[in-house]
Amino acid sequence: MNWFEDILFAWPAFLYLLLLVPMLTAHYIFKHRSSAPDIKYVHSAFIKNARKSFRLHLMHLPFIMRMLAIILLILVLARPQSTSGSRDVSIEGIDIMIAFDISGSMLAEDFRPNRMEAAKETAIEFIGMRPNDRIGMTVFSGQSFTLVPLTTDHAMLKDLAGRVTTGMVEDGTAIGDGLATAINRLRDSDAISRVIILLTDGINNAGVIDPLTAAEMAALFDIRVYTIGVGSSGPVPYPFRGPFGIQYRDVEIPVDEALLQEIANMTGGNYYWADNQDALQNVYHEIDRLERTKIDVTEFTHHHDEFLPLLLLAMAFIGLEVLLKYTWLRTIP
Repeated sequence: MNWFEDILFAWPAFLYLLLLVPMLTAHYIFKHRSSAPDIKYVHSAFIKNARKSFRLHLMHLPFIMRMLAIILLILVLARPQSTSGSRDVSIEGIDIMIAFDISGSMLAEDFRPNRMEAAKETAIEFIGMRPNDRIGMTVFSGQSFTLVPLTTDHAMLKDLAGRVTTGMVEDGTAIGDGLATAINRLRDSDAISRVIILLTDGINNAGVIDPLTAAEMAALFDIRVYTIGVGSSGPVPYPFRGPFGIQYRDVEIPVDEALLQEIANMTGGNYYWADNQDALQNVYHEIDRLERTKIDVTEFTHHHDEFLPLLLLAMAFIGLEVLLKYTWLRTIP
């Protein structure tokens, strides 16, 4: 194993302690020089033939071993690790915006407990199915706005999606504005695949951008749009607030299927009709199956601690220092 290429440190901040080594060395040199004996000889003949013994040559060896031990212990504290076990894995390269209709008609109770809650639940489930993608959400009724921009923080996205209610902006169904807002969040994305899931239960009757114009924009930016029409055929129970509390009436809530089909066709997506919650879940599962663009990457996931040899070597240096200092070099100051 080549340490200079294969080793990473889990706690590299400890490496700053290596700055202590030159400081301790300088202190040792200064202390050794200041404590050297000052002996004057009457005549140089006394030292002319004097030679340092081999032991005297090794008088600094304990200090050198101590410094080596300190260096090794600092490396141990930094926790050296080798990386191995590389594997080729595939990850998703998709950015997804969910354009969510929050108009008042989403309170219809042909779904349980109503269309809004059922649609939120299935959207949150879909988000959980895409852990490797960036996902965001725009909401629209009479106006549109970005609830959450593209993010990998799916926990936060799910939390905010679960809090969506009708009445957050003026009522209506601005499909074109909702689609355009989602496009604006995706147009600068560099993802391999960019997708919008547009869910609505009504007819475009508000906003300033024509839905087909927005679809042309999506096609221009190579953004696929999957459209989902929500609701049962025929009259559906709808809650009205009256003087005696909530009262229910059966009302018709038409969906512009032709428009949703055209948006999907123009952008290379698909149109789906969901007349119950199971069907809506199946739609999201189908979109999940279709949108599986893969990127092959090499992932290194296994880390092995390599500090044990360093620790053993440091202990050996400490033991050898003590052994020399109190045995063979014991009489050397």
